[in-house]
Amino acid sequence: MILNYTMARCIKDQQLEASRALMDTIYVIGGKWKLPILYSICNGNTRFKDIEQSIPGITNRMLSRNLKELEENQLIIRKFGNDSSVYEYHFTEYSKEYGDLIYQMIKWGKAHKKRIIESIKQPSALQHN
Repeated sequence: MILNYTMARCIKDQQLEASRALMDTIYVIGGKWKLPILYSICNGNTRFKDIEQSIPGITNRMLSRNLKELEENQLIIRKFGNDSSVYEYHFTEYSKEYGDLIYQMIKWGKAHKKRIIESIKQPSALQHN
């Protein structure tokens, strides 16, 4: 009986640790704008204005706030560009592993949207899956 309790406690601790790790991740990259900003930088938009123009609907203030938070969490770095008059934003070595995660999220998002559209067209087709 003690072994079962110990195993159950271990599993519960692992689940709690995993939940905390997920919450930490969501805190760092969650929100409406952080992933689109990271994706924009990933696609070569390094200057504030270029990032802003590549993300429909983002305001100056929201972009500035989110860039600051991404910088504080060491996902991007802000430095003067080659002409030394304009700041540029770049991935840190630490954040480069997020590239694959972002692309997987894009892939999932496209598949999910397709699934939802199909379910609207044929409501009974997806109810049994």
